[in-house]
Amino acid sequence: MKKRNNSVRVYNIIVIIVLFLFALIIGKIFYVAYTNKSGNINLKKFAASRDTYKSTLLANRGSIYDINGEVLAQDINSYTVIAYLSSSRTKDNNKPKHVVDKEKTAQLLSPILNMSEEQILKLLNKKLYQVELGPGGRNITELKKEEIEKLNLPGIDFIKSSKRYYKMGSFASYVIGYAKKNSKDKLVGELGIEKEFNDVLQGKDGYIEYQRDAYGYQIPNTPEITEEPQNGSNIYLTIDTNIQMLLENKLEELKNKAGYTWATFTVADAKTGAIVGTASNPNFDLNTLNNVTSYLNPLTQYAYEPGSTMKTYTWMAALENDLYNGEETLQSGRIEIGDNVISDFNEVGFGTISYDLGFAYSSNVAATKLSQKIGKQKLYDYFSLLGFGKKTNIELPNEYTGKINFRYPIEIATASFGQGITTTPIQNIQAMTALTNDGVMLKPYIISKIVDENGKVIKKGKRKEIKTVASKDTTDKIKNLMKDVVYSGLTSAKFYQTNNVTLIGKTGTAEIPNEYGGYMKGENNYIRSFAGIFPYEDPKYILYISVKQLNGSVSNMGNSVKSVVEEIANYKNITETKNALDKNKIIKLNSYISKNVNDSRDDLYNKMLIPIIIGDGDKVISQYPKKNITVVANDKVFLKTNYNNIIMPDMNGWMLNDARVFCNLANIKCDITGSGKVIETSLSANSIVNVNEVLKIKASKD
Repeated sequence: MKKRNNSVRVYNIIVIIVLFLFALIIGKIFYVAYTNKSGNINLKKFAASRDTYKSTLLANRGSIYDINGEVLAQDINSYTVIAYLSSSRTKDNNKPKHVVDKEKTAQLLSPILNMSEEQILKLLNKKLYQVELGPGGRNITELKKEEIEKLNLPGIDFIKSSKRYYKMGSFASYVIGYAKKNSKDKLVGELGIEKEFNDVLQGKDGYIEYQRDAYGYQIPNTPEITEEPQNGSNIYLTIDTNIQMLLENKLEELKNKAGYTWATFTVADAKTGAIVGTASNPNFDLNTLNNVTSYLNPLTQYAYEPGSTMKTYTWMAALENDLYNGEETLQSGRIEIGDNVISDFNEVGFGTISYDLGFAYSSNVAATKLSQKIGKQKLYDYFSLLGFGKKTNIELPNEYTGKINFRYPIEIATASFGQGITTTPIQNIQAMTALTNDGVMLKPYIISKIVDENGKVIKKGKRKEIKTVASKDTTDKIKNLMKDVVYSGLTSAKFYQTNNVTLIGKTGTAEIPNEYGGYMKGENNYIRSFAGIFPYEDPKYILYISVKQLNGSVSNMGNSVKSVVEEIANYKNITETKNALDKNKIIKLNSYISKNVNDSRDDLYNKMLIPIIIGDGDKVISQYPKKNITVVANDKVFLKTNYNNIIMPDMNGWMLNDARVFCNLANIKCDITGSGKVIETSLSANSIVNVNEVLKIKASKD
């Protein structure tokens, strides 16, 4: 009986243990069911992450255009060249899928990829399944890809991607800016419009999300979530390619003829404030980012002492405060301000002169005396009213404010003629809009419109009046004084006299501060500038040019400005040229883009123009001058084709500007020496141009 009771007791204990363990299991199941957790693992999240597939749908980056719709920046397909090295890819020896003849492959690819045969062979001899033929085989164009495909090389293939392409290279480089791929392979703007409007251009990526099985296939009858990408918007600048190219060419011409450290040249619409062209030199190729000497945009981020162009606003301040009598006289030459002496530029002055004549002579003494009449606060307030010392808020990143602080009598005096204060080129453009709009100052802008992927205009640039800063009587008086500056012949401003339109303006010559607190010495250590308006009778354009350390006569700078003004006047039919008496010799160019080369050549010959064909293609892809430009009989018109090879033209007797246009359109580097007309080139006429070599051009001396 005792033995049976023990057996029952053991049985009961086992039952209790089993029931306890069962209860624990049930409890664990309920815990997991309600909490979705097992230990530190969230089962729900684990299951979702295991079964859910999500892929990014990339948005296309918007393009950047000029005012006429010409592409300046866009995304294009690019390719990376790869070579399959493993013979395991080849199943049929008659149709090899790997590199068979490595020496031949290296020999044929070497000139196309701009890599030595040894470089390529070293890659092809690696014990790998495949290799990338870099660096020359990275980011190649569609044309270069087609060139390689024509070689029919076994084992050579391509990986497709996209890259940002800047059609005109260094054209308006600081305005357009550039975009580069980040660590996530996403294009991000880093300078200029590309940076300022990165979010607008970039758009918004989408995605596709669904449940998939262990083999990677979508599970049937499960939901699929798709968020379509929103492509970036397109931006149209106010820049006119015809005017922009003219400015770029003239700065390059001035650099080769005279030399300088840097130069910037801007033209704006006088009635709206739109920037129609703004060039700077040095610039850089946006596609390669080679030769970047500075990441500062000269238009908005170069703040320097403006010099005597500031006298324009000192005279305006005196007029607006009813403190100006143009016929009142003063003794020019020198004036003492405390322990300091201020002199006119020629040290001795011009005798007894009126204030009107003081403006024409650009007298520092006259400006100083006016500043004493006006007083510190009123002069400061007027400079501030014109926007100096503040951002204009043009649509470009990181704009500088400059500074117009002056406190002591000597600082007030020097500020009146543009020393001791700093301004930017865009501030000078903004201030001058008051002169072309009867005293109403306009906000400068560089965006014509922004258009979304559906064609809807989401932003439109237009004339914006900031405030009235002067009376019409004041602006009329100042414009008359500016005309006298250029046409009186009293100073170097005479070099800005034009033939086919009346250009008025004010010159500036500012000393350059040195690192020790004084100013640099030497005849070239100045920033020379010119602020101009044309035509005088009915202003259409404002221009501002500044050149640091010009190495040569101011006449060279004047000639560059004159040439720009006269060519814009012809282009916009502001006035007739001297040649306009013979109507048959004035031709307005058509567009030859996408047209047959032979037909375009014949049409130009029939119009008594000289066609210069760049490349051996059959279609025109670019031209210079552009459509609607007015040219004269016997002028050259450059037509760039969809070429394989470029044939060297006979440049003998060409003007250097024509030679530079050829080099720019052909995308070749040219080393130009001398000035005047071309007398010798390193490559003979009718030879094939190697775009990787420097073309040397020698010109006759003036």
